[in-house]
Order: sequence, then structure tokens, then C-alpha cells
Amino acid sequence: MKKCTFGLVAVLFVLGLAFSAIAADDVKAFPSCKYCGMSRDQFSHSRMLIVYDDGTQFGACSLHCAAVDLSINLDKTPKSIHVGDYVTKQLIDAEKAFWVIGGAKPGVMTKRAKWAFEKKTDAEAFVKSNGGNPATFDEAMKASYEDMYSDTKMIREKRKMKRMQMEKKG
Repeated sequence: MKKCTFGLVAVLFVLGLAFSAIAADDVKAFPSCKYCGMSRDQFSHSRMLIVYDDGTQFGACSLHCAAVDLSINLDKTPKSIHVGDYVTKQLIDAEKAFWVIGGAKPGVMTKRAKWAFEKKTDAEAFVKSNGGNPATFDEAMKASYEDMYSDTKMIREKRKMKRMQMEKKG
């Protein structure tokens, strides 16, 4: 029995070290989001890291871009999904996080913000200060897919305006 317990503790320790290595290096491994080009370091409070069961990984700037990747990779199963804690900017388990949908703070790649918090008290304090509604990961992901069309349209319009401004300058 002691050997079994020791073995379980050893496995959990190794998995913890492996996640720590992934989390520490995720911005170095994926400095920018491949879908929108945004800096994952600058948006560390909303960044995401998906580890698929085939060993591949994807780093996104936001839940919006993570949802795009999950849609494109239907034949891959996520082994783990991590998100930047809004307060500490450290990667946390997205499925265990306390999410807030909406509120006064502008979202990343979305009109309707979706923020993750490791601590329920932090999420509650955010709602008290900025509004929004408490949610689970599944609810936040569903909201991301519901918002996809309008968010994509908004992003296209912003990029078009930027290009027009650059043309006027140049």
C-alpha cells in the first residue's frame, strides 16, 4: 500500500513539474497568437494554452482565438486547457477557473468580455467593481462561440480602418 501511495505521489509530482515547465515557457514557445498576431505576453491576463492528447500545443491570446483553434482541430482532443488568471496573469486550469462574462472592461478579441479567475473571491470582486455575470468554463466557451460572428465582423472592421489610416499616412 505504501508503494502504491508513493508511486501516486511521484506521478503527481512529475506531472506538476511538467505543467510548471509548460506554464513558465508558454509565452516563449508561443509569443504571439497565430490567428490574430497579438502578443501573448501583453495579454497574459487572457492568454490560453491548449495541450492536445497527441502532444501538440497551441498558445492563444484569448478565449476567442482558443475557440477558433478548437473548432479547426475537431479531430484532436484537448488534454488540458489553461488560461491566464486575470489578477495574477499566471496560467490556471480553465475548466476549474471562476469565469466572468461581460462587464465594463473591454474584452480581448470580443465585444463581450470573458475573464478567468483562480479565486472565486477575485471573480466576485471583479463583478462588484465592473459588472458581468459569474460563469463556468463551459458557459464562457459557449458564449465565445455565440459571439464568434459578431466578434469576427468587429475585428475585420477594425483592421480595415487601420489599413485605411495607414494608406492615408503613407
